Amino acid sequence: MANTISVDQQANREERYRQLLPQLEALLAGETNLIANLANTAAAIKEAMDFFWVGFYLPAGDQLVLGPFQGSVACSRLPLGKGVCSRAYLDKKTVIVPDVDAFPGHIACNSAARSEIVVPGLNQQGEVLFVLDIDSDKPDDFTSTDATYLEKMVALLAAAI
Repeated sequence: MANTISVDQQANREERYRQLLPQLEALLAGETNLIANLANTAAAIKEAMDFFWVGFYLPAGDQLVLGPFQGSVACSRLPLGKGVCSRAYLDKKTVIVPDVDAFPGHIACNSAARSEIVVPGLNQQGEVLFVLDIDSDKPDDFTSTDATYLEKMVALLAAAI
């Protein structure tokens, strides 16, 4: 198991993802506990990418419930049918929001968040196990590059559980 995450903070975002991916794989190797893996993944992404907020929400009936995260205090429960996390969960696909204020039904857990990406983690049966939610305090901060690498990380995480 890896004990530290090391990426070149001067590198561009894609290169930092490339450096992080094998380290995350090593971090998850041999660990099957959901909470341990979610916690370490949130910490690794936050440390390597320096996003404003990185965390997970877990399905619980008609809500998504806050799981391990890195960043400021967050909403504990999100109703299905409202917000970005719900959209990713229900559609089972990544959602990128360049301007959270323009997203219908956006749930503002922190008013400093300006843009967001949410990636669902699916099991082999196609059921959503969790959603990875990342907020930025910069508008239009996420691109298809973020989606590509975060989807790879979420797939590693879902396979480890």
